[in-house]
Amino acid sequence: MYTLAIDTSNQVLGVALMKEHEVIGELVTNIAKNHSIRLMPAIDELLKELEVSPEQLEKIIVAKGPGSYTGVRIGLTTAKTLAWALNIPIIGVSSLKSLAYQGYFFNSIICPFFDARRGLIYTGLYEKRKNNLNEILEEQNILMTDWLEIVQKKNQKVLFLSPDIDNFREMIQDCLGNLAIIPDKTFHISKPSHLALAGSNQKADSTHHLTPNYLRLAEAEANWIKSQGE
Repeated sequence: MYTLAIDTSNQVLGVALMKEHEVIGELVTNIAKNHSIRLMPAIDELLKELEVSPEQLEKIIVAKGPGSYTGVRIGLTTAKTLAWALNIPIIGVSSLKSLAYQGYFFNSIICPFFDARRGLIYTGLYEKRKNNLNEILEEQNILMTDWLEIVQKKNQKVLFLSPDIDNFREMIQDCLGNLAIIPDKTFHISKPSHLALAGSNQKADSTHHLTPNYLRLAEAEANWIKSQGE
């Protein structure tokens, strides 16, 4: 069975192809270029290189956010279109959970996060239990200062993973000291193969009802709702 994994939820553009439970190909870039222009050519290139036709795909796994509003929409729209056209299942996976798999072998708490600007982050807490990463504190949009106070109270070592780690490194270390584990930068980039792994045990979503998980409204939406209330 061939499974295609797609992630454009942040700056990284990643596509991976799995045959049963083995990764047979992966394409990842971490550059600021338009995902909408580059995603389909990347999928096409990967499938051609591996001599797999779209008709051979049996499942699609896609990062559904949080992250870039535009990036999340591009990935979801492409994945849903393919799933509908090929009449195959689709599974939406949290972008944070996918990133957390970079710390799969860490023996304590894992904290993936993305910069949500104005001191806010998208984040959650994960822990490995019985070969699966389980959410132990729900994903949320929160001030980093408030989040670190919550994490500090657990008094456990915490692995922080984020493509935006440099924006918060000093704050994290000042608050948690030796309890904060911050690895080399290569571990802070999501891989589509990890996305596929994260979604391997999830049930399929409804193709038409799968929606982005932004964790907060876009500013334009929030302003519109506010104007309606007034």
